[in-house]
Amino acid sequence: MKDALARAAVNGIFALKIVLTVTLAGWGSLAAGETWRFAVIGDTPYSDSQRRELPRMLDAIAEHHVDFIVHIGDIKNGQSRCDDAVFIDRQKLFDATPQPFIFVPGDNEWTDCRRVSNGAYDPLERLDYLRTLFWLQPKSLGRKAIALERQAGAYREHSRFRLGPVLFVTLNLPGDDNNYGRRDEPRPEFTERNPAVLAWLTDSFALARREHLAGIVLMFQANPGFRNFSEGLPHRGFREFLETLRRETLRFPGQVVAVHGDSHISRIDQPLRDGNGKRIGNFTRVETHGYPQMGWTRGIFDTDSPTLFRFETHPWPPAAQ
Repeated sequence: MKDALARAAVNGIFALKIVLTVTLAGWGSLAAGETWRFAVIGDTPYSDSQRRELPRMLDAIAEHHVDFIVHIGDIKNGQSRCDDAVFIDRQKLFDATPQPFIFVPGDNEWTDCRRVSNGAYDPLERLDYLRTLFWLQPKSLGRKAIALERQAGAYREHSRFRLGPVLFVTLNLPGDDNNYGRRDEPRPEFTERNPAVLAWLTDSFALARREHLAGIVLMFQANPGFRNFSEGLPHRGFREFLETLRRETLRFPGQVVAVHGDSHISRIDQPLRDGNGKRIGNFTRVETHGYPQMGWTRGIFDTDSPTLFRFETHPWPPAAQ
């Protein structure tokens, strides 16, 4: 049964009725030289023109035969309203993609909703509404949905799934300092959510080690401030996250990739440092395009490659040939 599941998974055929743990186990048998591809977008659409362009960009991504697409948050700009109709529009758009589609929440669609320009909503009410649209079921969006394991409890936006030798993990880590707040004492929401984030992070690394996986990809919205952290001046809302990430990365024998948005700079680098300030070689940060530049990033991982991952940036619209 494991061999059959492995062949089905490699071919991109996912049976949601199968218990997730069995599905994960079935990835164990891999043919030599297997290659997978995925696409990352984020911080879009921020305007009416970007909303019109986004379906065209998703169609172009589909032509590159990626195994799934992930949106790492901010599906509207930070000054526009957080109305139900906006979120329903995005859910329908994402769910119509031919590939599996994973959405990770950003600050613009829940923590910023308290702003008057956003409609003066209760951020927790908006997050709960997003959960009913995007994360209610143990599966992705898209016409070819895949099974997702969701964290038990309230934070169903925390999910993970395995593709070949790599574990993909989503985390609710929003911009604006992880919703820590402006006061010395953190907001109650941060105090409740942060332990769940850290638990999901450490448990996912433990799973990757137990399964002897070659890589783990963490997907979240915020830029947690790697430079500040390396200089000993971490943002309060991200300090524990980055300490945990550093510790787990140093313990993990494979490759670690953190995919995020937030600062709207398309880049691929290695900004995580150990306690002595030395660059951690098995860690890579990938940030995709953000407003005003549309675009997407393609990740490719190959079991024959000594570095496992490589990444390509694709501005949109593409440059004229």
